[in-house]
Amino acid sequence: MPYPQELRAHALQCLLEIDPAAKALAVAAMAQAWADGALALDPAAGLQPSGAIPGRPARPELVPPRLVGRRSMATLEGRAMLVHALSHIEFNAVNLALDALWRFPGMPPGYYTDWLRVAREEAYHFSMLSAHLQTLGYAYGDFTAHDSLWEMVERTREDVTARMALVPRTLEARGLDAIPPLRAKIAQAGDMEAAAILDIILRDEIGHVEIGNRWYRHLCELRGLEPRATYDELAARYRAPVLKGPFNFEARRQAGFTEAELGTLGMPATPGLADA
Repeated sequence: MPYPQELRAHALQCLLEIDPAAKALAVAAMAQAWADGALALDPAAGLQPSGAIPGRPARPELVPPRLVGRRSMATLEGRAMLVHALSHIEFNAVNLALDALWRFPGMPPGYYTDWLRVAREEAYHFSMLSAHLQTLGYAYGDFTAHDSLWEMVERTREDVTARMALVPRTLEARGLDAIPPLRAKIAQAGDMEAAAILDIILRDEIGHVEIGNRWYRHLCELRGLEPRATYDELAARYRAPVLKGPFNFEARRQAGFTEAELGTLGMPATPGLADA
């Protein structure tokens, strides 16, 4: 089936794609088509999916997080399990970016181009990790995985403000905290290629979380909402996970969290930095 020539409808068709490698290629092609001026944008279009969302393969088997296997770095299989887990996170991140792009009408054009950028970069991350997993003798789908990230995407499908609050600036922001110790662990095990991929992911994820922060604040201002109180209310309503340290305060600051927000996580106030 040919892809639509409108950006949001095109993103929805990419989201429905089942094969992970084909999805990543389709997202890259969509981003290039947009850059070439071959796609239009209709923020007001009413779209309906023609299949199950998200499109994904039968494997990996999805299980509760506590049932996902342990990832010891002492064995090749353990290292492969970690790379597989990271691949699954990035595959889900492709889907969540595509969902943010198509689902919510009436946003400014920059919102859609921001999420197109996120989808393109997440597809690149997945492709790198999937290719590296194959060098370890495994493929995406060979191990179990969990679906926690997509579950929050599904919960917030009716409210773009909740989506921005609880997916990019909550769940994805946890990646800013998790990547440095994971990178150290995998580098200590001698997998410098995977460590280099994590460097790229951390760099890009700072930008993705910044996008979530920026659009969350835009929506709060538009709706006359106080951002911090609204975040607390949304986190309780949608059962967001309680944030636990250690936190990557510098990465979070680069991603647009205010000094007051960092302070609630235990970051001492930094003299001379104004709170936005």
